[in-house]
Amino acid sequence: MSHEPDSTNLLRALEPVLRAFGNRWYVFGAQAVVVWGRPRLTADVDVTCFLDPDDPTAFAAAMRRGGFELRVRDAAGFVKTTRVLPFVHLATGLPVDIVLAGPGLEEEFERAAVRIDVHGTTIPFIAAEDLLVTKILAGRPKDLEDVRGILLARHATLDIEHVRARLRLLEAALGQSDLLPLLDEQVASTRRCP
Repeated sequence: MSHEPDSTNLLRALEPVLRAFGNRWYVFGAQAVVVWGRPRLTADVDVTCFLDPDDPTAFAAAMRRGGFELRVRDAAGFVKTTRVLPFVHLATGLPVDIVLAGPGLEEEFERAAVRIDVHGTTIPFIAAEDLLVTKILAGRPKDLEDVRGILLARHATLDIEHVRARLRLLEAALGQSDLLPLLDEQVASTRRCP
């Protein structure tokens, strides 16, 4: 008998709920790094979704029926300020943050998401290039470590120009000029690795 990871069990329980609310979603964060980069320890799952119908209260009720419990008391207030619904999957104890998506970049990420079979369940994951964009934008040491892991694991298949184009747009929109140099640093550091 094979033992599946807790994250797989969580995703299997999550998929039918998200399918019932429009089926427009993708996994990002550490679980996507496991798919596109190098394995690393993680204790949570991050998902972005577009709710249809856009009813967080009905969605929270459906999640409850699917074996998830909210980790905050005032879900409406929390969603209003953060656009995040934090749950815990009761069967595994793993937290899952559901980011309620909006128009723009998240729509593009959702359209480009790659559907991957995870132990018999098809799960959409953010594309490797778009994951790099989110990790460069976050810029924390662990995010940059993830960037290097993805670059090392996928160097032959990554569309780095796609990443550069997205980062240029973000730099212009945010009034920043540090995103492309940060990517270039990570690319250069991976070229020095054996």
